[in-house]
Amino acid sequence: MIDLTVGTAGHIDHGKTTLVKALTGVDGDRLPEEKQRGITIDLGFAELELGDLHVGFIDVPGHERFVKNMLAGVSGIDLVMLIVAADEGVMPQTREHFDICRLLGIKAGFVVLTKSDLVDAETMELARLDVAELVKGSFLESAAVIEVSSLDLAGLESVRELLKESSRHISPKPNYFSTRLPIDRSFTVKGFGAVVTGTLAAGEIRDADELQLLPDGRRIRVRGLQTHGRKVASVHSGQRVAVNLAGIDHSIIARGMQVCEPDVFRPSQIIDTEVEVLETAKRPLRTRQRIRLHIGTIEALARVTVLNNAGEIAQGEAGSVQLRLEQSIVCVPDERFIIRQYSPQETIAGGRILDPLAEKHRRKDQAAVNKYLADLAKYENGTVGQIAVFIDHSGKAGIDLADLRARTGLDESFLRKLLVELVVAGTVIDAAGRFLSATAYLEITENATAELELFHKSEPLARGMPLDVMRERAFAYIPPTIARAVVDQLVHDGKAIVSADIVRLASHRTELSGPEQRTSESISEIYRLAGLDVPRMNDVLAAASEGGSSPEVVRKLFNMKVDAGEIVKVTDEFYFAASVIDSLVAKLRDQAAATGNSLIDVAQFKQIAGVSRKYAIPLLEYFDRTRVTRRAADKRIIL
Repeated sequence: MIDLTVGTAGHIDHGKTTLVKALTGVDGDRLPEEKQRGITIDLGFAELELGDLHVGFIDVPGHERFVKNMLAGVSGIDLVMLIVAADEGVMPQTREHFDICRLLGIKAGFVVLTKSDLVDAETMELARLDVAELVKGSFLESAAVIEVSSLDLAGLESVRELLKESSRHISPKPNYFSTRLPIDRSFTVKGFGAVVTGTLAAGEIRDADELQLLPDGRRIRVRGLQTHGRKVASVHSGQRVAVNLAGIDHSIIARGMQVCEPDVFRPSQIIDTEVEVLETAKRPLRTRQRIRLHIGTIEALARVTVLNNAGEIAQGEAGSVQLRLEQSIVCVPDERFIIRQYSPQETIAGGRILDPLAEKHRRKDQAAVNKYLADLAKYENGTVGQIAVFIDHSGKAGIDLADLRARTGLDESFLRKLLVELVVAGTVIDAAGRFLSATAYLEITENATAELELFHKSEPLARGMPLDVMRERAFAYIPPTIARAVVDQLVHDGKAIVSADIVRLASHRTELSGPEQRTSESISEIYRLAGLDVPRMNDVLAAASEGGSSPEVVRKLFNMKVDAGEIVKVTDEFYFAASVIDSLVAKLRDQAAATGNSLIDVAQFKQIAGVSRKYAIPLLEYFDRTRVTRRAADKRIIL
């Protein structure tokens, strides 16, 4: 079954509801006020099956006072029927509805000239010319124009055939977006509870799914689904659906809320957009102007910030605009919207979302902001190019998967594929799950290397830069995951060495002065002569300082020898010359080979090494750690 959502558009009393009733047998005027006044106030819904085609009609009000209700319905349609009464021709709401459809990016539709039974051929021709002038240069310029009479049913079969033909040219909805249902109606059913309806904008909803109501944020559960008036186990994007929700009272739900996949979308009050101002607008769109924003089923008040030097966009022109809303909404890139004047309420502009999670822009950053938005405007939502622009804009801070999903509404698996493509191409770096441009990553790496070089120059005897100091100097305002990734990459590439939270360049070589060289040799001599009967480290440092070097210099020289492996740390107090340790290891293994017994106890070790228990226990524990020996109860096995 193919699903097609069709919306009506046109002036009040031009026969929209009557035509839908003639096609489907369903009266879209469901409210008592609508019956009493004879006009459509709110959205009406009807269905028609034509073979394997299911048509869902959204009948919108034509009265100027109810355009906001019209906007809530027309945003989710695949095709529009622009309805014009042949006896009146194009009227003010015909023009406004047509402008709205064009600004919302609707690509398909046709024109229906109603009340054909009330006019002669000459009047009908005038109506056709009137319509042709209205739609010239638009998506309806070459569309079919059908004459109908809902009273004697003339032309209705042509409408049905055109609906079937049009359905063959409607592009299928993409399946790589997260679930999102804008709510256009909510009500309660006795014995079932809250029910919401809408056109599923993206994704799929299944019975028993856990979803999230936004911008409210609370979790809800699906306990029943209907589409085409039938109970179903699941619904997909593009379908008109009714969802029975558990865990929430009907009174909490309002038109404009959305039922979404949990923990994906983030409500926002600042959005960056691309806006086109109608030629018929009475004045330019100006910064600080208060407007009514209509997006999906949402109506929200907002303030305009025009992102150009003039602070306004003239009639018939387009430009970048930041909208600062008076309430939080959920939207995604490429979503179309309408701007209406705050008062009197008239349609003045429309556009599409570029960045749904924008931040306030500073005037001094205007050039960079305009470039960013111009780059975004080149790409559709869900393309590699768009993701690359978002990542590049994140700068050195990078952006993670959750942030990208919130910005785009993309399904996680699809987004990961796009990211892999960018990483493989080498334009984006995956820094432990945080993504940044290769250019930003290189800049961070070069800055880190430069900071290490400066440190080595200012502290030539230091073992290296402490990692916490490096974070302050080289990675200020950089997320820790990126900082770690940069250091790890430097180590992997052989450009840096990390030991005990100290990092240094692998190329760093220390040139000692004469006094420093003598102090260094003195330290080596102390350990060489001491053998296994070493003094405590502080005593070694004190003795080496007697040559005139400061305690700070002596400690740095000592640490250099430890880093170089010339001196081995056994405990915090006792260090030994590496050559002495190597000799002792060889002696132990020779002993085991000569006796054929690899098992020794502390007493035997003391005898072999010629040391007291003060040194024996620390040395044996060190050998256990370095796998020279392995403890077996109160003995050791020489490995």
